[in-house]
Amino acid sequence: MSDYNISALNKVTRGPKRATYDQEQIYRILDDTFLCHIAYIWQGQALVIPTAYGRDGDKLYIHGSLKNRMMACLLEAEKACVSVTRLDGLVLARSAFHHSANYRSVNIFGSVRAVEDDTEKMHALRYIINHMVPDHWDHVRQPNDKELRATRVLEISIDTASAKIRAEGVVDDKEDHLLPLWAGVIPVTEVMETPVSDPLLPPGIEIPGSVEKYVNR
Repeated sequence: MSDYNISALNKVTRGPKRATYDQEQIYRILDDTFLCHIAYIWQGQALVIPTAYGRDGDKLYIHGSLKNRMMACLLEAEKACVSVTRLDGLVLARSAFHHSANYRSVNIFGSVRAVEDDTEKMHALRYIINHMVPDHWDHVRQPNDKELRATRVLEISIDTASAKIRAEGVVDDKEDHLLPLWAGVIPVTEVMETPVSDPLLPPGIEIPGSVEKYVNR
């Protein structure tokens, strides 16, 4: 893998020392979560919507209903900006000015294409499900023809991207170091708790291995 070329579109201008354009590192951040935020314009109004995604190589897949206005607007624009962020810690400084956060964030810029072929659409939906919980596609009823027809799937190519990462402690002014005030970092982690089975499950249905492995990772 290599770095994405730096352009006016993906260049990190605020805090450039925290920027990276390394494709492998960007992919790792994308693979560490399944929720993104996508910006689009609807009737002259800028909107941002959270949605689940799946990554297959240099492509992201998202899905929604046929009446989903975000999907329609993205298809019309033929371009998309996708943002992903993982919060790793709260950085509490002595001064209010230097409060910050540790995080890993990615901005993706790419072309949008509707996935029309049923086989490819199932492929995309499998990636979305498995991106949320690895290997879980094999433990669900797959979409039927009616559900496939009611679902719009979009492919967003990762044409270019950039990441911004902060992974450090407090950065206070030297003159504040002797103040009688606490400073430090509160680490933030995502914790998966014990799965709660649907009360309508038939007797004898056990939690699948994909869920157990995901919770205990």
